[in-house]
Amino acid sequence: MIDSVAQLRTLYPMPKERALRKQLDALDDHCRRFVALSPFVVVASGDAAGGLDASPRGGAPGFVRCVDAHTMLIPDAPGNNRLDTLENIVATGRIGLLFMIPGVDETLRVNGGARLTVAPERLSAFADDSRPPKLVIEVSVREAYLHCAKALMRSSLWDPATRIDRAVLPTMGRMLADQIGASGPVETQQEMLARYAADL
Repeated sequence: MIDSVAQLRTLYPMPKERALRKQLDALDDHCRRFVALSPFVVVASGDAAGGLDASPRGGAPGFVRCVDAHTMLIPDAPGNNRLDTLENIVATGRIGLLFMIPGVDETLRVNGGARLTVAPERLSAFADDSRPPKLVIEVSVREAYLHCAKALMRSSLWDPATRIDRAVLPTMGRMLADQIGASGPVETQQEMLARYAADL
């Protein structure tokens, strides 16, 4: 069992200077351009008891807005109303973000503080959206850095040849019915997609 940094460093050398220096304390032009092109971000958060959560968020490229070098706005789109991320932000005020751009193997990591706001000047940034948000996650950037392409290269994530035949995995309706012991008709994949499309 590895339980100390010293033990870790017997297995791994120290990072190169470039890997350390790439960590910024604000969004530069490259980071902001990356966010403007990204339609997808994974939002990490934690509760006061140490529980962790990671939640996907998506929208048109640039749906996350960069107000300035230190401030980002994430609109809260309709979901399942569990509010895991939002409750965690209320509890701890901390957030981690991983931005992806289809076809680009590099990713962008952003860490910082977060708060929930319904301030009109923040909501107005999304007034032209088809479904304006009820609230906005305001992120105070403390760390921002590009992550190398190795993970996405290893996974061939954007390669169409790696896509599975959807039929090899049970539908969401089938899996949920099995997990919660639901009886009655199971929603088909087509029915689920149609329902989601009406609520995007």
